[in-house]
Amino acid sequence: MAPNDKLVEIGWEFIKDLTTNAYQIQQQLLQEILTQNLHTDYFDKFLNGNSEKKLFKQKVFHYDDTKPYMDRIAAGEPSGIILAEPLIELTLSTGTSRGKNKVIPMTAKELDKRTVVRNTLPWSVMNKFVDGLEQGKGMYFFFVTPDITTPSGLRARPSLTGCLRNSYFGKHVSNLYTSPYATVLCLDIKQSMFCQLLSGLLQRDGVLRIGSSFSYVLGRAIRFLKDYWRELCANIKTGQLSDWITDHDCRNALSLILNKPNPQLAGSIESMCSGKSWEGIIKQLWPRTKYVDVIVTERYIPILEFYCGSIPIVSTYYAASEGYFGINLEPLSKPPDVSYTLLPNMAFHEFIPIKEKHAEMADHLQHSIETQNKKEEIEPVELVDVKLGQCYEIVVTTFTGLYRYKVGDILMVTGFHNNAPRFHFVVRQGVLLSINGETTEEDCLLKAVTQAKLFIRPLDFILTDYTSYADVSSTPGHYILFWELKMNVCNEIPESNLKVIEECSCIAEESLDYVYRHQRNSNNIGPLEIRVVKHGTFDALMDFFISKGASISKYKTPRCIRSE
Repeated sequence: MAPNDKLVEIGWEFIKDLTTNAYQIQQQLLQEILTQNLHTDYFDKFLNGNSEKKLFKQKVFHYDDTKPYMDRIAAGEPSGIILAEPLIELTLSTGTSRGKNKVIPMTAKELDKRTVVRNTLPWSVMNKFVDGLEQGKGMYFFFVTPDITTPSGLRARPSLTGCLRNSYFGKHVSNLYTSPYATVLCLDIKQSMFCQLLSGLLQRDGVLRIGSSFSYVLGRAIRFLKDYWRELCANIKTGQLSDWITDHDCRNALSLILNKPNPQLAGSIESMCSGKSWEGIIKQLWPRTKYVDVIVTERYIPILEFYCGSIPIVSTYYAASEGYFGINLEPLSKPPDVSYTLLPNMAFHEFIPIKEKHAEMADHLQHSIETQNKKEEIEPVELVDVKLGQCYEIVVTTFTGLYRYKVGDILMVTGFHNNAPRFHFVVRQGVLLSINGETTEEDCLLKAVTQAKLFIRPLDFILTDYTSYADVSSTPGHYILFWELKMNVCNEIPESNLKVIEECSCIAEESLDYVYRHQRNSNNIGPLEIRVVKHGTFDALMDFFISKGASISKYKTPRCIRSE
């Protein structure tokens, strides 16, 4: 048996064991967490130093319950106030989903576990469905961010930066990708992006998979390529790296692969990139690519499909700053149908039932959640008690100081793999827009935008990104949607077609929930407005968040902005 086949077999045996013995693994995990952290200040306050499961299950916590302990640790108090295992760093969320950063402890054991799971299990799964992956490399766009030092001297960084800087990745994983490790570790994003693209183009015949952490990052890389393909081709043609690449380690790493002029390769790339349309450009430039690997959300599917052509788009795992929770065991499913099988060894999972059925969720989910929060506390159920077709809010307990912690994600049970449930990601909670008491959630906004997109599709428009804003500067206030559009053959929107946007505004408004429509009919909210922004606006928004400390590798466009 070939080494790769053996590795794949071991991975699937591990998955089989996890999913077959999911309940037993969960119970053992919870007992270990409770026993290990029994004497922390957190447990003394909420559980009176008692590790009994029944007492533990009396309360569910939000981040606001945990935050004071995180702040105390960052200020210099011992991490033993919330967890027994020593800290190595603090993990930062990007803050683009909920509007603010979260700080979460990270231990050496947890970081190693995340790094191994993230890089080995998806590989085993993909090799079952796609042949010959070991015969080439992946062109993945990975980026790290500068570390932040807390007042106590503790390091704080995004979770992906921690995984990329982990010694396991550097020694055992980085050589599976076209990007030299030094280009991944480069803190200058522009230099890093240029060098990673250049490396991928130089090795284009050996690229079998392309990806990034989130779909927006891959889209950003393609747009960067649009701006710099001529300079990249000049580098390849002459065998000389651009002078503005000043990072010493990047220059050394690139010198090993950009070591001679290659005018033939440069000419081939020039002929592809100079075409009128970039539809299917990924397949043209990297013709052996078998799949594109990103954590994909519905709003980015059209633009990815435009660039990818016929290449399957795969989302291999489900993760958040709080941990890695699930893996996609049917990776060639269409992006809207993706489900993730729960990994019972990563955290103790519980699930708060959401009363609304999935079919009614688009209009009523937020109202249902709010009603539950205000009128009753619904007891979470454990892994073995979830029901097919039911939606749940996920609650996790971890070794890193999160106890019965609401992540904020709403998931729907779509099936089971052995004894582990499979979930479809529905939405992340958090009110986006509100003018007069109504609350518009991300899934409701997405539904409205999706309906409006159907109107412009026959006109050859593609919505590349969007965000929203609740404008209360006038009475009554109203919603504003900021859209960035492109046409299949160019980026500029003809003036004669701008009237189409007015119709899109009406369609989007009619697609919002019944509470919003009631407020509109009562003239408590003004007409929804769509404003088309210039090409590159959302890249500039991304740059703004990165300048404030967000990680490019984990960046997600905020679906609501607080000011224009």
